[in-house]
Amino acid sequence: MLSLVHLKVLAAVARYGSVTEAAQQLHYSQPSVSHHLARLEAATGVKLVQRVGRGIRLTPEGLLLANRAAEIVGRVDAATAELAAHAGLQAGRVRVAANASTAATIVPRAAVTLAEQHPGLELSLFERHPVESLELLRHGEIEIAVVFRHPGEPRPDGFRFVHLGDDPIYLISKQADDSLVNHHDSRWIGGCDACQAELETVCRSEDFAPRIASHSDDMVVVQALVAAGAGVAILAGLGLQAHRRQDVEASELVGFHREIHAVTYGDPPDPPGVAAVLTALQGSFSASG
Repeated sequence: MLSLVHLKVLAAVARYGSVTEAAQQLHYSQPSVSHHLARLEAATGVKLVQRVGRGIRLTPEGLLLANRAAEIVGRVDAATAELAAHAGLQAGRVRVAANASTAATIVPRAAVTLAEQHPGLELSLFERHPVESLELLRHGEIEIAVVFRHPGEPRPDGFRFVHLGDDPIYLISKQADDSLVNHHDSRWIGGCDACQAELETVCRSEDFAPRIASHSDDMVVVQALVAAGAGVAILAGLGLQAHRRQDVEASELVGFHREIHAVTYGDPPDPPGVAAVLTALQGSFSASG
């Protein structure tokens, strides 16, 4: 029989990389952590940790169980918070992770609505890239991930996606009435892996590959570089809503957009607090148009 306490200890050892650090984070003694690991090995019948010098390392079986343990512990913690918030949305907390452009626009607007309609419900925001947000969601460290995806991109299993709307893509340059055809030989400003893949798709529509000269995920930095003549870039509409320099030009690239989704994990129905935040996010995106 697997114990939730034993799984929590294993997840902490995997996350922090040592028995000492796991013990500090859990407020346990080191011998107690070692005891729980030994009991878990006895319960599973497999070797989960091995000695490496003065420290330990998880075996492949230990890593497999640790990943599941993190998910299970996160789900239990989330369920506890949901139960606390269930009675009429009078109290509780909903944790949301979002990328920079949505974290600076639709999430704050949703927070205003929630403060008016459900003043006892606390909204906590964490700025993360979409891949990181989905990992936090899978492990129960947040309740909602606000992410962007591209049309046709496959959805990972286990998640439920609520389509909030589409976010247009803009070419950012110093010249008015600009278009992609003028920038086959220009220097470009790239970003994260997903953003750079998006840029390459856009440029392929005009039969060229972008020459990446600089890298930044920050909408403020990107526009500053364009204004300084260091290159051209693409940005999503929500990014321009969050920050817009008047000395750069934004030309919409017709036919290109991002899909904005609010994502939850687990079986429906959503807990009342999560459902309230989803409704507020949907209204917030509608208002942004």
